[in-house]
Amino acid sequence: MTPNYTNVHVKFKLDGLYYTYDDLMEVAYSYVKEGEPYQQELGDFLLSWLDEKDYIEVKTSGSTGKPKKIKIKKQAMVNSAIVTGDYFGLKPGDKVLHCLPSNFIAGKMMIVRAIILGLELDMTEPAVLPLIDYEKDYTFCAFTPMQLKSFSKYLLNIKMAIVGGGQVPESTIEIIKDKKPMVYETYGMTETVSHIAVKRLNNFNDSESISNNYFKTLPNISISQDDRGCLVIDAPLLSDETIVTNDLVKIHSETEFEWLGRYDNVINSGGIKLFPEQIEKKLRSKIKEQFFIASKPDDMFGDKLILVLEKKTNDLDLSVFNDLDKYEKPKEVFNIAKFIETASGKIHRKKNLQKLNISVK
Repeated sequence: MTPNYTNVHVKFKLDGLYYTYDDLMEVAYSYVKEGEPYQQELGDFLLSWLDEKDYIEVKTSGSTGKPKKIKIKKQAMVNSAIVTGDYFGLKPGDKVLHCLPSNFIAGKMMIVRAIILGLELDMTEPAVLPLIDYEKDYTFCAFTPMQLKSFSKYLLNIKMAIVGGGQVPESTIEIIKDKKPMVYETYGMTETVSHIAVKRLNNFNDSESISNNYFKTLPNISISQDDRGCLVIDAPLLSDETIVTNDLVKIHSETEFEWLGRYDNVINSGGIKLFPEQIEKKLRSKIKEQFFIASKPDDMFGDKLILVLEKKTNDLDLSVFNDLDKYEKPKEVFNIAKFIETASGKIHRKKNLQKLNISVK
């Protein structure tokens, strides 16, 4: 029988203490009133989770259009937690680490998984390098790409890890390729109640590495493409509606797809379609600063490929472009001392281009 969102598993622990439904209400109020900012976020979510409504309101990241507030059914979050638990073999009493902000869907789902599956959840303040008890072992944890890179030397403490919220750089994948834990990159968004597909990043043999660039869907997820080539997701346990994304993909099977980039980022330069995210992936191991690929209007090409670098000086060694294909090489390099970022810490491409007085479509 599927648990209800009003259930709190008898083995659920938060920071080493058991809590019932009523206990959680009290701890939520205390966190909101007296906690650190990250604990206040947790308290706010718990108050929403434990109220009489059958949904919570969450702000989307923009994967299916402009960011907006949507209502997510709590039972859909329970269903997502169960699917993740089954896929990764999580069991009541397993210790899990929560080092993500609780005001975004990834962080909220770490809490829901613990409540529903009976996990022992340790909270720590979200940071590039989360502070934890390094004598403790964890079965499961979720990271951002930046956290994964910073935390890579401590991965021996963790059996399985998922990473989401952005592309994982090749340099980080190289660091973790022989590490003990299984690390999976996830694909998902607010509308899909966290991830609906995963891609293993390490510990694979030669026969498995052939498809290591492909995301594999979780059970009860159907995928297709619209006429733009963007991913369409049918996940009846997670959403009453079919979800049409702005993510360009190549579908390899009924359960496998390759992410190419964002439809709204595609550049048409002289009739050639260029995918900024694919070019960025090739350059990540060569450029240590933050950067992104974009375009500016051009009379000859229509759109001219450019690179924008987070740096006070514009002194990039152009030899970093040597391994790019002819059409992938940026025609100009711009620099900004400090990038404007979104609330979730991603580079805000449009606002940074506007800062450079480059017109944005």
